[in-house]
Amino acid sequence: MKRKPSIQSRRLTGNAQRVSIWLAVIAMTAYIIWRCVCTLPDRQTYGMLALVCGICLLAAEIISALEALMHYWDMHNMRLPEKPELPESWYPEVDVLIATHDESVSLLYNTVNGCVHMRYPDKSKVHIYLCDDENRPAVAKLAEELGVGYFGMADNRQAKAGNLNHALSQTHSPYVVTFDADMIPTSDFLIETIPFMFLPKLKKDEWGQWVPRTPEEIDSDFKMGFVQSPQSFFNPDLFQYNLYSEQRIPNEQDYFFREINLGRNRANAPIYAGSNTVISRQALEAVGGIATGSITEDFETGIRIQAAGFTCVAIDKVLAHGLAPTDFESLIRQRERWGRGCISSLRHTHLFWGRGLKIRAKLAYFSAFLYWFTFLRRFVYILAPILFVVFHIPVMICDLKGLLIFWLPSYLLYNHALKISSGKIRSYRWSNIIDTILFPYLILPILAEFLFIRLKTFHVTSKERGRGENNYLLGLPHLILLVFDALAVVLCLGELLTARSYGAVVVLYWLLVNGFNLVMALLFAAGRKNQRTADRFRVTLPVRVEADGRVIAGQTVDISENGLAVVLPEPVFLPEEEPISVSLGEEQLRLECLIASVRQVKSGWQYGLSVNATEDRAAYHQLVFDRHHTMSDIMQPTVSTFSDLSVNIRGRMRQRRQSLRRLPRIPIGQRFPTEDGGSVLVADMNGKYLRLSGAATLPDEFTLEFCGHTLDLRRSPIRPGLYEILNRQELLRCQDFLDKLTRYVRTGAPVGE
Repeated sequence: MKRKPSIQSRRLTGNAQRVSIWLAVIAMTAYIIWRCVCTLPDRQTYGMLALVCGICLLAAEIISALEALMHYWDMHNMRLPEKPELPESWYPEVDVLIATHDESVSLLYNTVNGCVHMRYPDKSKVHIYLCDDENRPAVAKLAEELGVGYFGMADNRQAKAGNLNHALSQTHSPYVVTFDADMIPTSDFLIETIPFMFLPKLKKDEWGQWVPRTPEEIDSDFKMGFVQSPQSFFNPDLFQYNLYSEQRIPNEQDYFFREINLGRNRANAPIYAGSNTVISRQALEAVGGIATGSITEDFETGIRIQAAGFTCVAIDKVLAHGLAPTDFESLIRQRERWGRGCISSLRHTHLFWGRGLKIRAKLAYFSAFLYWFTFLRRFVYILAPILFVVFHIPVMICDLKGLLIFWLPSYLLYNHALKISSGKIRSYRWSNIIDTILFPYLILPILAEFLFIRLKTFHVTSKERGRGENNYLLGLPHLILLVFDALAVVLCLGELLTARSYGAVVVLYWLLVNGFNLVMALLFAAGRKNQRTADRFRVTLPVRVEADGRVIAGQTVDISENGLAVVLPEPVFLPEEEPISVSLGEEQLRLECLIASVRQVKSGWQYGLSVNATEDRAAYHQLVFDRHHTMSDIMQPTVSTFSDLSVNIRGRMRQRRQSLRRLPRIPIGQRFPTEDGGSVLVADMNGKYLRLSGAATLPDEFTLEFCGHTLDLRRSPIRPGLYEILNRQELLRCQDFLDKLTRYVRTGAPVGE
């Protein structure tokens, strides 16, 4: 029997990591055996309720251990497939399908525009289609404007699966790319993914060069099914945003796509996520297209493709970015749909008794099944010490010696193994925080699906931007549990101090850990107001600002589809109400902008500009979105329990004040003569107003010699000491006046000299 050629790959774990993982496995196994044999409460001594609660806690720990063991196994064997070097003539025809339901045209524009700008050796081989299951004229018009195909459906009853299957029936390329409506690909998406589909036909020779396999080396059973790239987001997810941690922790989904899904490669069980994916049409035809009758059609389709004998891979390079849910309710609906869909799809595909999947793949999908009971386990872990301390229900019978021998090594080694295998993206503590936030709203839907109780409706995740409104009621379950947890802490401290029961230290530790997680959940529920309508990318690009015949060079601080912030080396009095011309980037892309704000920063003067019009909208949006997000990709070293709390407290105490100034305010601090022979101290000026000190005795209108020029002033009712410059238009067009102000800003020389 011919052996299937192996995929060229590189191992991602070192020897030290593997040793730590094995030590953690041994310690966890010893702990679970000890728990089963020695720690369950006896029914006759402690009662049936204690036994039931004890069994629930033990079951939660056993399931957690099984999930951890499977996770460690994946991390221990994690390998990343190498991308082959593909001759340009080999790049095949590709159909790019963008599924849309009710998303706005403006959102779709960015996705389609990103697809249009994808690089390919022969762009005529790339066929892009907007697949609209609502048959909207505005979407058809967008497709025509951007030069892509359009498939409209008047009466689609099979949701996204029916939409994509309809498009598949009318296209013919050997490879298909699927994107969600909000997922904007980078320009190198196809170049980075398509070569993986040719792994069965290529290999590395002894010199490390990619060469075609000989006919004898090609195995007809080695067929690529799909290549899944990570789902990433250009806006902070709710965990990052609500907890003021955009620059401290990665997006919550990064842990799955950049760790978990890569570990599933070894078992040929990476999950098809429905977007950012290249799929073989042969594989889709072999399984009858995208799976219908499922609320997670992508997940189920991936299982069917793997069961049909196709090899699938997940890669770690981020090649597309979308919009993460921006409100708590949308997030809950999304996770509920994922959880219910996972359970029902595994049931549809007959995970354990169905044919096709190998045992390792079945175990990998069983791990995915177990994950959705994490939220029930989290509830058990929070409730167990409260039951023990407050209600005197012994859920676990042991002494301090047993805890030190069995629990402590297991706990420490588990945390260490997770830290060295996944610590750059996720910590044990942050996993608990996230699970604590979500568990009250996922327990019942997951249990209902598990017990064959189908919910009649499901919601497509909103792809539109929310405003981050507070919804304190969603934190009510956490608040109730926090009250009981705090009561248990007080009682436990009393027990520790009065009875000197040192075993209570462990219980107290868990109460404090759970209390911290519940506090973070309440801070999350408190929300955070979103002031921006578009997310910004921090990027430095050369910029030239033109106004009144002047050209000022500077650089961007950040950019978005609606505006940009630029820093100029000196204050410039740009027209407030009139459009100014801006040339952006090396390509000198022309924008028409309006001044939104200005403020002084360390490197100069920062101007907020709103984009009023663009010379080439498609080119500008591509410049904005063809890049990685500028939030944190890893857990920052400063992340800790203390910093988590302090960052949130400071963030909520600090009220963000948006600058409304559209002219630079320049400090002066010099005296100037008035027409009556006196003098007045000019505190600062912004080109439109002067702020004067000791102005109570001054007339409502007078003239002032300033920078060798006469200023006609009139008292302003806005605030005391403020005078409007009546002849400002003339002055702001006078180069001598502007040069003297600039000289003062640069050198501090008196402006009157």
